[in-house]
Parts: sequence; structure tokens; C-alpha cells
Amino acid sequence: MSGHDTGTRPAGEFFTPGSSSFTEFLAAHRPGLLPTAPPFPDGVRAAPDRFPHGTTVLALTFRDGVLIAGDRRATMGNLIAQRDLEKVHPADDHTAVAFAGTVGLAVDMVKLYRVELTHFEKIEGTPMTLNAKATRLATMIRQNLGQAMQGLAVVPLLVGYDLTAPDGAHGRIFGFDVAGGLYEKRDFHAEGSGSPYARGALKKLFTRGMSRREAALAALHALYDAADDDSATGGPDLNRRIYPIVSVITEDGFERLPQAETEELSRETVAQRQDRPDGPHATP
Repeated sequence: MSGHDTGTRPAGEFFTPGSSSFTEFLAAHRPGLLPTAPPFPDGVRAAPDRFPHGTTVLALTFRDGVLIAGDRRATMGNLIAQRDLEKVHPADDHTAVAFAGTVGLAVDMVKLYRVELTHFEKIEGTPMTLNAKATRLATMIRQNLGQAMQGLAVVPLLVGYDLTAPDGAHGRIFGFDVAGGLYEKRDFHAEGSGSPYARGALKKLFTRGMSRREAALAALHALYDAADDDSATGGPDLNRRIYPIVSVITEDGFERLPQAETEELSRETVAQRQDRPDGPHATP
């Protein structure tokens, strides 16, 4: 971001007191850098099928925290635009965000959100609470409403490990709508075009107190069901060795499951589906 005067000293806006929001700083001084800047003149409507869109993402709580996962496919109309898209990203040490929707805008929004959290902590000297992080992301989504109405929507999924929560309730999940509505979800949630099938799978597979491995397998089976019925969702690609992204957040922080572990769990999921194509039954 260019912000220097004719000398080497940063421009005056960098020394002007303001809020702890980096987004508000950009809106005041460099609004064109925001991903929420209008991409089209008034009256011109976007053609959403000309832009890559990503789905499906999901999250569920487990014994030690919260797990978040996403498939790897991005589509553009009836075409597969990308097979190895990463839709799950750490936001800070104990928070992660995944996205469904217009890929270009979503990636920029995730980057801006990460800077937003870091900027707040540097200005205020303390990190945001998890509730404040969710509220701040909702505000950023609301600023994208004009683009969402043109068909360029971004719908994130936010999870975090709440260090201040009572015992047993540390893992938390937040969903959003395109207008910035904020909803805390209980136990599990999914977003994207394959989300109805993923949520249906999680309804029968989720149990409280699952281990990390059990939660990861439940997530992979849910994504498998989503890919089975939604053409925009990609299942495990064993030939190309492209597997869903699975990450966990515990008291120790954010951790993305290693490729070897994700591959082993993906192959186990596919093997189970060969014996039972409709997936595992609910636990009694």
C-alpha cells in the first residue's frame, strides 16, 4: 500500500488517531484496496458463472476443541475451475476461517480479516475475544452486500477455541449469511452448495466427546456425501493425491492435519464406502 509523501516519511494518515480497525483505516484512506469495493458500475450485473466458486466447508466440535474441513473443488458454471483449492485458513493461533462462494473475493477477505485481527491486537495490546472476532467478520461480510446482490457472494465459516469458556465448551462454531447475519452453531455446521448433504451426514455421525480421529472421519464422510450429490463438491481424488483440508484447533492452537494422515483417513473413508456405499450408520 502506497502511503509515503515526497520524502521517506510515511504519509500523514499513518499518524492520525483512529479506531483499531484496519478495515476502517483502508475505507477512509485507500478504499480501492478493499475487496468490498464495487467491481461493476451501477446497473451492470455480474455473471456469477464466469467466476470460480468454492464449496463445501464444514465444522464440528470434538473432545479437545473444534475441527474445520473443506473439499478442494472450485467450479465456474459447469466447469471445474480448480481441483486443489484451499478453503480453510488459520486466522490467528486459536481461530480459523473457511469459505464458500466467489473465490477471488473470499481469498482477499480472509487475508484482510487476518490483518484485521493482528492490527487490533497491536493497537489495543490484547487480542479480540472470540465473540468480537465473529462480530468483526460479520461486519466485513455486510460491507460486501452490494457484490453479493450481483451474484458475487462470500459465505465464511468461523471456528475458534475459546480460552475463556467453561470446561467442555471451548470449541465454538459461527455461521453467517450474505447480509452479515451472525449465528452461533451448536455441535456442527456446513456451508456451500453441498452443505445440506454434509449436514445430513453429520446429523447421523456426530456424537459429543469424539476423538480427533473420529471427528476427522465424520468430516470426511460428510464431505463424501456432499460430493456424492452435489457436482460442485469434490471428493477425495486418490489418483491425483488431492484430499480435503482438515484442521483442528485445540488449547495448543491451530493445526492442519499432515498430508499423510489426511491421505490415510481419506483412503479409509473410500474403502468403507466400497463396503457400504450409503455410508456408516448412526451410532445407537
